[in-house]
Amino acid sequence: MPKGIVISGSSNTFEIEDLNDNKIVNCIPRGIFKKDNLKVVIGDIVEYEIQNDASAIITHIYERKNFIKRPKMANISQIIFVISMKMPKPDLLLLDKQLAFAELNEIKPVICLNKIDLEDNEIVNNIEKIYTQIGYKVIKTNAKTGEGVQYIKECLKNNITAFSGNSGVGKSTLTNTLFEANLTEEGNISEHNQRGKNTTTSIRLYKIDNNSYIADTPGFSTFDIYEIESRDLAKYFIDLNKYEENCEFIGCTHIKEQKCGVKDAVEQGKIHESRYNSYCKIYEELKEKELHKW
Repeated sequence: MPKGIVISGSSNTFEIEDLNDNKIVNCIPRGIFKKDNLKVVIGDIVEYEIQNDASAIITHIYERKNFIKRPKMANISQIIFVISMKMPKPDLLLLDKQLAFAELNEIKPVICLNKIDLEDNEIVNNIEKIYTQIGYKVIKTNAKTGEGVQYIKECLKNNITAFSGNSGVGKSTLTNTLFEANLTEEGNISEHNQRGKNTTTSIRLYKIDNNSYIADTPGFSTFDIYEIESRDLAKYFIDLNKYEENCEFIGCTHIKEQKCGVKDAVEQGKIHESRYNSYCKIYEELKEKELHKW
């Protein structure tokens, strides 16, 4: 049976790109999906069947590698987190939430420091150093001039990639610089999205080359990471996680306890203070949410 990837959807009709011959097929899901409370989302790998009247039906949804609730997408392999160095200023707390989100969903994160021309090199390099020392890939760009954009392009190969970041950080300028010849002709990734707010309302995957897609999405307007229990948060801060074994107490929160391996690592400069402060703020946010859950 033919197999494809869901690249767009409207109401109950989806565009499927066949993984064998790359043709585009319009499909509707089988009625049984509704009965089983299954919903087809962008990024799903599916089987479909052509009917006698030339219509097509999605007959099977393959197991997802991951699922993002907002915007609803599946099988994302990479998120590029775009951080503006100025206008707006860098929001490292949001970035740390985003990184925890990526770790939770087993999605490869890439950090893009954009608008580097607007800030002193020392400040840009300090932020780069914090995250490269953890092990994250950091790319410095000036989307308007194209500086560093080639490195972003190389990251896209063999990935389904989404871009994330606050309004105004330069996501649209970056995607237009990357793909102007390919995508703006189709009207989704275009200048209408460069006004400091998310105006795209639908989700679509654009094929860059074989096995490489970029998601045109409304963006991740909020980053709710409430799926993470406060007691598990350190697991998704990979720079903190490796020092947990040095904590005296099992279940150490790394906040008020004495003889805490994580706090010792902060004092010794092995964990950057800004990362630890982000951890504490997010932990308290999660804890507060849990206390008022019911």
